[in-house]
Amino acid sequence: MRLATYNVEWFANLFDDGDRLIVDDGWSGRQDVTRVAQIEALGKVFTALDADAVMVIEAPNTGRRQNTVRALEGFARAFDLRTRAAVMGFANETHQEIALLYDPDAMRAEHDPKGEDDRAAPRFDGVFRIDLDIDATEDLVRFSKPPLELAVTTAAGTRLRMIGAHLKSKAPHGSGGRDAMLRLSIANRRKQLAQAVWLRARISRHLDAGEPVILMGDLNDGPGLDEFEHLFGRSSVEILLGGDMYDPHARQALQPRPGTVPTSARFRLPRQGRYLQALLDYVMISQGLMARRPSWRIWHPFDDLGCWQMPELREALLDASDHFPVSLEIDI
Repeated sequence: MRLATYNVEWFANLFDDGDRLIVDDGWSGRQDVTRVAQIEALGKVFTALDADAVMVIEAPNTGRRQNTVRALEGFARAFDLRTRAAVMGFANETHQEIALLYDPDAMRAEHDPKGEDDRAAPRFDGVFRIDLDIDATEDLVRFSKPPLELAVTTAAGTRLRMIGAHLKSKAPHGSGGRDAMLRLSIANRRKQLAQAVWLRARISRHLDAGEPVILMGDLNDGPGLDEFEHLFGRSSVEILLGGDMYDPHARQALQPRPGTVPTSARFRLPRQGRYLQALLDYVMISQGLMARRPSWRIWHPFDDLGCWQMPELREALLDASDHFPVSLEIDI
């Protein structure tokens, strides 16, 4: 079975209020990419992935008129994808939902949030209580994008928990001078680490119950990504891995002298005339799944030989998003 996570930049901009694809030459949210070009590129990428399930990060919006599931299932029909069913969890106000697009012949997946009465590991639409700044005062943390907690049963009968996550970005926004930006950066970092602690607590609950877990998504973090890591001691990725979750790209990046670190995202830096690459997207599995012959792949247009040798796919990956899919092959 092939599972993938894919952050699709400005996916919501490709749909009208009736969740129909806007196939025209107007600009998408991606720089210098039209809506029709991004739509066609996404069709090629999803077709090439041929996954049994894709955790879509920054999925189309759910609101008063729009519906994420309807939009994704319409997208799947447009490109005759076998991942033709969709499920989402708690909607948010950012127009960037988290949803699973999956093949209903390969698995059953349902939103199954836990922790409603669990103060230490509450449900993802709730409130997490933690002292962020060690001032003996309890802080209340909420997810701007609540993770998607799924109960999954594969066609082979394997039952597991699958969680899709998009942790808060640490990038500061606004004005007020260098000191204000610094304070905001540190506050954002604290909040993101708190979200990672919360997410880790829910993962631990499932592992303690003997349930296999797969965590997929954009964690907006990784070892060495910014100067505040030394201030707090650990990255969100390290918190989530603990001692019982595994992702080879994360483990490689965590080595004392990792050498070349894999990357899953590529951002344009216009003022510098270059691109920044980073490892932000992960598929972590619990130790009990390591015996199921797992194999990971980042569909990077330049670093993955298979993608590089297919010019049409390579260009589609560049047009479709500023992130690239990360897939897991596993015998479940």
